[in-house]
Amino acid sequence: MKRKMLPFTKVPAVFAVVGWLACGCLPAGAAEISGRVTLKGTPPPEIKIVFDATCGKLHSTNVYTRHYAVGKDDGLADVFVYVKSGLEGKTFPPPKDVPLIDQVKCVFVPKVIGVRTNQVFRVKNSDPLMHNVHAVPKVEGNDEFNIGQPLQGMIKEASFAKPEVLVKIICDVHPWMFAYVGVVEHPFFAVTDNDGNFKFPPGLPAGTYTIEAYHLKAGRMTQQVTVAEEDKKTVNFLLQVAAPKK
Repeated sequence: MKRKMLPFTKVPAVFAVVGWLACGCLPAGAAEISGRVTLKGTPPPEIKIVFDATCGKLHSTNVYTRHYAVGKDDGLADVFVYVKSGLEGKTFPPPKDVPLIDQVKCVFVPKVIGVRTNQVFRVKNSDPLMHNVHAVPKVEGNDEFNIGQPLQGMIKEASFAKPEVLVKIICDVHPWMFAYVGVVEHPFFAVTDNDGNFKFPPGLPAGTYTIEAYHLKAGRMTQQVTVAEEDKKTVNFLLQVAAPKK
């Protein structure tokens, strides 16, 4: 029987693009970067989530982890791709959107999002039961928070002041629930979709940059890319299944 996964919600990293277009702030001739992340190797079987009785009532079929969510032609989902260096000293218009992590049938959806420093995001409880939202950042200056959401529809707004890839968010009530937030100082980041595709928002100034792709299990890979004005470059990454721990 084919394993049933919860629907995956891609959160495209096009934050602030609408605002830039509206105010005419996009630099003339700015570059664009897109690409794909694929996985080499055979990942271990995903693990069946053992729900408690309350959460179990929300599911009619088995649900599995998404440690390696592999799509078409080995495309790898849930990879946070971003400009790691090269934008120091540059400033960009503040973002206007408010990303959302939802709690749906006792699973965080999506698993990975990206935000800018001090950008407000929301964590919502869409379930008719108690959840707990606990952020455990590791970078000094990013505040930990731990709040209960006992009622359906409750929303927690939060932000992080410092760059951190990735901040873990857990539910202390349901130990299988995890979400992650990539925090950077600029808008040039994305989370890969179900088939491993990503695209940065337009507006990247000409220059030389280090691009990093980070996956929670397959690890990190960087590439150096030089873009000129009006460049549309493709940057692909090949990550590898992590060796089993001894």
